[in-house]
Amino acid sequence: MLEEPDGADLLATARDVVLLEILPALPPEKAMAARMVAAAIALALRERDAVAPPMPDLAALAAAIREGEHDPGTPHHDATAALLRDYARARAAVSAPKALGATG
Repeated sequence: MLEEPDGADLLATARDVVLLEILPALPPEKAMAARMVAAAIALALRERDAVAPPMPDLAALAAAIREGEHDPGTPHHDATAALLRDYARARAAVSAPKALGATG
């Protein structure tokens, strides 16, 4: 970090200002736009902090799945299913944390 506050701190402060100061002062027809801005800031912060699981070449994996190489009963099925579950959870933690029971 070059200096404090860093970009993430500034974004978090901007989100708080939007939600706590600007939103209450807006007419109702503008409230949704302010909430969208706050949500976008929160998503950007979560994305910045996200840790993605190690992933193979997704295009090659998709082709192998289409060819049936990871179907139930194949040697790699369980590992591939776990990998895809972890990947989906990591993505949902950024884009839809409430779906996982998290707050943010």
